[in-house]
Amino acid sequence: MLYDVIIIGGSYAGLSAGLPLARARRRVLVIDAGLRRNRFAAASHGFLTQDGAAPGEIAAEGRAQLMNYPTVDWLHGEVAQVRRDEQGFCLTDQRGEQHRARLLILATGIVDELPPIPGLAQHWGTHVFHCPYCHGYELELGRIGVLATSALSMHQALMLPEWGSTTLLLNDAFEPSAEELAQLEARGVALERSALVRLQGEPLEAQLLDGRRIGFDGIFVAPRMRASPLTEQLDCAMEEGPLGPFIKTDPMQATSIPGVFACGDAARAAGSVPLAVGDGAMAGVAAHRALMFGL
Repeated sequence: MLYDVIIIGGSYAGLSAGLPLARARRRVLVIDAGLRRNRFAAASHGFLTQDGAAPGEIAAEGRAQLMNYPTVDWLHGEVAQVRRDEQGFCLTDQRGEQHRARLLILATGIVDELPPIPGLAQHWGTHVFHCPYCHGYELELGRIGVLATSALSMHQALMLPEWGSTTLLLNDAFEPSAEELAQLEARGVALERSALVRLQGEPLEAQLLDGRRIGFDGIFVAPRMRASPLTEQLDCAMEEGPLGPFIKTDPMQATSIPGVFACGDAARAAGSVPLAVGDGAMAGVAAHRALMFGL
């Protein structure tokens, strides 16, 4: 079958992209591996009408609503290869099966690459976070750590006193300038120079290289973002954000490759559920417009 659009990624952006196309009775295939970026978090925050809902429940309800439309198919799997062909695009999944579409929407999300500190990954999404707007309020103005990964961690350290008593764990990532030290002092941020050895326990405890242990209610870190290898196969133009590369798009979510649109965290320097939903809706409308009127 030749689909009008194949959407790679069935999380919030991909689901939102599918709705306008489904409502236009276009043939759509969603291919999803089931690896939502926020799958480790117990609750999602900041999305109007869904504040505090479980992320999986939001995604499941979105999928159920999308699949009510008879022109939408769903495939659980991963795309291994993608290439152009005479009809548009040909995708090969991990089982070797091929799928074709006139247009593509990349809603692949990103992979968070955490610093290799014991205990950090195990607490990701429960006590270790990256977005204060998503998780800061629930820390109840408690003890907050910011684990530095580069000089860009200054931004997190200066933001987080809004949500609690903040300590910047330098962890040998950078040395603040005199001006930055003054900014930290003005915001009431404590500074910890001893390296972080491991995180453990509940409540969370940071073990430092000098043997001290510091308790935290939550720790924030800026992980490196890794894009899907499909962007390289398609040769999409990328932009370098503070946390890593993301797909370059225009205001209609079109990429540098004709016929390919992108949305969600894969196409943003930093993302969230509401932003992913908005970008997805735009990508879906833009793809439908291209089907009607050409690229």
